[in-house]
Amino acid sequence: MSTDITRGAGTDAAFTLVMNPLADRGAAWTEAQNAILSDKGLDLARHTIAGWPGHAPTPLVNLPALAASLGVADLRYKDEGGRFGLGSFKALGGAYAVARLLAAEIGKALGRDVTMDEVASRAHPDEAARISVCCATDGNHGRSVAWGARNFGCKCNIFIHASVSQARKSAIEAYGATVIRCAGNYDDSVRAAQQQAGENGWFVVSDTSYAGYMDIPRDVMQGYEVMAAEAFDAMDTVPTHVFLQTGVGGMAAAVAAQAVRRWGAARPVIILCDPDRSACWVETIRAGKPTAVGGDLDTLMAGLACGEVSALAWDILRTHGDAVMALCDAAAVSAMRLLARPESDPPIVAGESAVAGLAGLIAAMGDDDAKASLGLDGTSRVMVFGTEGDTDAALYHKLVGATGDAVRAGTA
Repeated sequence: MSTDITRGAGTDAAFTLVMNPLADRGAAWTEAQNAILSDKGLDLARHTIAGWPGHAPTPLVNLPALAASLGVADLRYKDEGGRFGLGSFKALGGAYAVARLLAAEIGKALGRDVTMDEVASRAHPDEAARISVCCATDGNHGRSVAWGARNFGCKCNIFIHASVSQARKSAIEAYGATVIRCAGNYDDSVRAAQQQAGENGWFVVSDTSYAGYMDIPRDVMQGYEVMAAEAFDAMDTVPTHVFLQTGVGGMAAAVAAQAVRRWGAARPVIILCDPDRSACWVETIRAGKPTAVGGDLDTLMAGLACGEVSALAWDILRTHGDAVMALCDAAAVSAMRLLARPESDPPIVAGESAVAGLAGLIAAMGDDDAKASLGLDGTSRVMVFGTEGDTDAALYHKLVGATGDAVRAGTA
């Protein structure tokens, strides 16, 4: 079987599949990996997040008609569009990391341990108000950090890059954050946030990690793992395959971590899915080490427009990510439309950054070599994670040809 497959270059069906030679489904969960994500950390995150107003598990939607049309036995879609009213799974990560940061910093000021319940109840408003958080974002992570800052009583500054839409900027500002637009791409905005944080004494709450900056991204990822635990709890049988969109890789690593700790060598095959215009995981898997990609990273899948992988995510996905795919923007739009107007499955509102995993499954099932490489067939039980709804409502309407409300109402 080929370890590197490219099909349809220049067409709407273009994809690349690269198998990971370092992957080992029999590899045990190591102490170093447990220091990143753990059962103890997950228990704290689940307990904390369950206590926030508006908490409810998001649905795991069964899509039998789509499964049959693709040629797999079962397809489940974890729909994060309703998470805390923020429209994406990011609510689990950024806001949780803000709460963890405030507990630590307020604890230092008071000279004692501060609980997460104290943070959530704003028991120390003066201390919280002296703290400023910031981050770089394509939209959803910044919205989560801003929402957490507003709920827990600290200040917030959010950095966005040149191509982030005005609608996403306004959505962040609605939570009381100051939004600063930077020239360049997402990685440029990360650097701008880091620089101004250092100059102003702000705390960076990022979903990507790098040398010298690990603790807060670890908390972000631990929040993300709540989504994976919910999804896996809802399954009667172990999925055989999980397709995951990447970005910097924090979400994919969190899902992989939960799968490995829960099922060990019986875990699903884990396939990562990049936009082809920001395919940092494709190049990283090819090189066998973190490898950045340059350029403007201008993909429609804006939430995945990242040129550098997270160091913590690499520490997990190096052995527990079995393959990576690169998909074109047209494949994402096609998947959005397919979910919006199904033949008989429930309609689903999926944003442009939510569907790379599903697009990867669709592309793989249309190619015999890809199916063979991934072990996909008519008995496969597949899970995908729909990580956002119509977080940019105007763009969703333009791409799908119907509003999110119409899709939810079944009138699209």
